[in-house]
Amino acid sequence: MQLTAHTDYSLRLLIYMAVRTDNEPATVQDVALHYGISAHHVAKVARTLVQLGYLTSHRGRGGGLELTRAPSEINIGEVVRQTENLRLLECFGPNSSCPIEPGCTLKSVLGEALQAFIDVLDRYVLADVVENRQELRGLLAKQAAS
Repeated sequence: MQLTAHTDYSLRLLIYMAVRTDNEPATVQDVALHYGISAHHVAKVARTLVQLGYLTSHRGRGGGLELTRAPSEINIGEVVRQTENLRLLECFGPNSSCPIEPGCTLKSVLGEALQAFIDVLDRYVLADVVENRQELRGLLAKQAAS
């Protein structure tokens, strides 16, 4: 399974926020610089994370983004479920036009695989994936400097 860039950037933005040492809000431009990605994409992801309640956004001078919860309270599986379309096939939706759906067992096999994927993600919180904060900070600083 491949996650969309939106989910990827959502997780990256949360990681960035969790490893920061600065008490000031982070800006979209800071995040984009440190990851080497488009500020436009980061802004779209930030809007999503604000709407979902993971971040707050402050406008104006001294404004920026802040986590609304501790990293130990942000479940990775929950973030993926909220940012990703997990409908693997047309038959996972309400309007399937597949003629073999009533007798097809592929849907249940893929559903089981998807559930296993989500179950693994549900075992982790943001704090788990940033235990190596120092290393991550160094890597992000190196990217920003290049």
